[in-house]
Amino acid sequence: MKVRQLLGVKGREVVTTEAENTVEDAIRSMHLRKISALVVADHGRPVGIFTERDVLRCYVATDGKNFKDIRLRDAMTANLVVAELDDELSDIMAVLIDRNIRHLPVVDGGALIGMLSVRDIIQSQVQKLTSEIHYLKDYIASA
Repeated sequence: MKVRQLLGVKGREVVTTEAENTVEDAIRSMHLRKISALVVADHGRPVGIFTERDVLRCYVATDGKNFKDIRLRDAMTANLVVAELDDELSDIMAVLIDRNIRHLPVVDGGALIGMLSVRDIIQSQVQKLTSEIHYLKDYIASA
């Protein structure tokens, strides 16, 4: 299965925030939307990602500094790893595991068009395997 197919089922909503916003703004946005990652943009261009893990790293790195006083550009993960529409989900899973990440923005021609999580990919794989098991059981029962 390709990223394109999973996005077709999951949808393409991506929540972004500007790099000049504060960590507190990002935390409130994540809480309000019940999500665990935001793509950070600088004038509309993706420059990083801010996740629940980044909240913890930020707290420790700043020795408990008030989140209202920290800009996202200083707390985000700047090394943005992305997926493209024609990437295979098996390859995407390998990247997520290898890089120990849980969220992967999806781009098309450099434009941000979606976000995948480990959970999205696992759910799609479980559905695929469940379907295959059902098919094999029917095949065996009819033989």
